[in-house]
Amino acid sequence: MNWLALLLSLSLLVATHELGHLAFAKLFHVRVRRYYIFFNWKFSILKAKKFGGRWHFLFFNADTPESWDEKNLAPEDQNNTLWGLGWIPLGGYCDIAGMIDETKSADDLESEPQPWEYRTKPAWQRLCIISGGVLVNFLSALLIYGVMFAHWGKDELPLRSASLGYDYHQVMLDQGFQNGDIIYALDGKDYYEVVDVNKALLLESPRMATVLRGDSLVDIPLGDRLVERVNTERVKQLMSLRIPFVVKGFASGSTAEKAGLMTGDSVVSVDGERLASFGDIIKVLGQSKDTDVTIGFYRGGVYDSLPVHVNSNGKIGVQCENDISRLFPGYRHVEYNILQAIPAGIAHGWSTLVNYVSSLKLLFAPGGAQNLGGFGAMASLFPDHWSWQAFWELTALLALVLAFMNVIPIPGLDGGHIIFTLWEIISRRKPSDKFLTVAQNVGMWLLLALMIVANGNDILRWLGLM
Repeated sequence: MNWLALLLSLSLLVATHELGHLAFAKLFHVRVRRYYIFFNWKFSILKAKKFGGRWHFLFFNADTPESWDEKNLAPEDQNNTLWGLGWIPLGGYCDIAGMIDETKSADDLESEPQPWEYRTKPAWQRLCIISGGVLVNFLSALLIYGVMFAHWGKDELPLRSASLGYDYHQVMLDQGFQNGDIIYALDGKDYYEVVDVNKALLLESPRMATVLRGDSLVDIPLGDRLVERVNTERVKQLMSLRIPFVVKGFASGSTAEKAGLMTGDSVVSVDGERLASFGDIIKVLGQSKDTDVTIGFYRGGVYDSLPVHVNSNGKIGVQCENDISRLFPGYRHVEYNILQAIPAGIAHGWSTLVNYVSSLKLLFAPGGAQNLGGFGAMASLFPDHWSWQAFWELTALLALVLAFMNVIPIPGLDGGHIIFTLWEIISRRKPSDKFLTVAQNVGMWLLLALMIVANGNDILRWLGLM
C-alpha cells in the first residue's frame, strides 16, 4: 500500500511540475511538442493529440505516426501538444521547442531559430518558463497544507503537556536522559514543541539539556557524538510519547475481562512494580507468559488490584485507548475556517521547507551518506494502510522537497537552467548551445550517480547489509 501511495503521490507531483513549465511556455507562445508523465523509453502506454478538429489516441505505442508530426499538420494544429503516459515511473518531462534539456541536444534543434522556440524568447520569459515547475510545486504544497487545516484542523500536544514524559532512543539514554524525562530547555533556551527540540538537538549541537524528572529540574551535559551516532545507527526517532495503559475494550476470551477489569481502567502496576506507560507494562507482561500477575489500576480515581492470567503470548486480551485527545488534558484540536487555514498552511509549509533544508547538513556529518535514500526510503514514509490525511501530508512534503531539489544549480535540473539564465541576464552574454549540451550531459551523469547511490543504499538496507 505504501508503494501504491508513493506512485500516486509522485504522479501528481510530476504532472503538476511539468504543467508549470507548460503553462508559462504557452503563455509566452512557445511550442510544447510533448508533455509526458513518466518516461517512455521504447514505448508509451498512452499518446493523445488533437488535430483535424478531434482527438486522436494511441495505446501501447512505440512509434508515433508521421501524420502526427507538426510539419505534416495544418498551421492551426502545429502548436498542439502531444500528451503522453510513459511506463517508467521515475519522473516526466516537457519537450519545449528550442530548449536543450534531457530530451535533446544542440544537434536536435532547428537549423534556424524560430519565433515559437524557447531560445528566441527574452531571458526573463525563459526564466519564468524554467521556474514554472518549481513554483507550482511550492504553491501546491502550501495549498495542500491549507486545505488540510481547513478539513482536518490541527492536533497539538505541547511538549510539557506529556504527563508521563517521553521514551528515548538508546543514543539519548547514553547521553544521560531517562525514560519519562520531559525536555524543558537546551542551553538555557526554553522549548515547547517536540519538533523544535529534535531540530535543536540535531542541528544546533547544544551542550546542556534541562529536563523535568519527577518533580525536579535536572541538567544533563551533552556530548558531541549525538549526530554521528544518529547517522551511523540510522535513528528515525530520538524520543516518543509515553502513553498510559487505559482499557478501551477486550479481545474475545480476554483473561483481563474475566478477572474483572473494566473499560476506562488505567493500569499502573504489575506485581507491585510501578509502571507508568503502555510500553513498560507490555514489556513486563511479555516476560510473564503463562503466569498469574497482580494488575494494579485506577478506576474512577480509586486504586485497586486484581489477579490476572497472562497467556502464552504474553497478553491479557486488552485493547488500549490510543486517542491522545482522551489521554492527555493538555491536548488541543484547533479548527480553521478557510480564511484562517490558508495563512496557517503558508506558515506551516514555509516552516517545513526551512526545517528540511536545515536537516540536509546531517548528510555531511560522519556517516551521513548512509542515510541517503531513494524510492524505498520515500515509500517507507507512507503508512502500510491507506490514510488520506497521511497521503496528502506526505505529498505536500514531497512537493516541497521536489521544489527545493530542482533549484539546486546542477545542470540537468531546473536550477542549472535558472543559474545559466540569471548569468545571461547579469552578464548580457548567452551561453552557447554547445556549452549547454555539455553541461546538461555532465549534470545528467551526476544525477544518475546520485540516484544509483541513493537507491543502492535502499537495496543494502533491504538485504540487511547496512
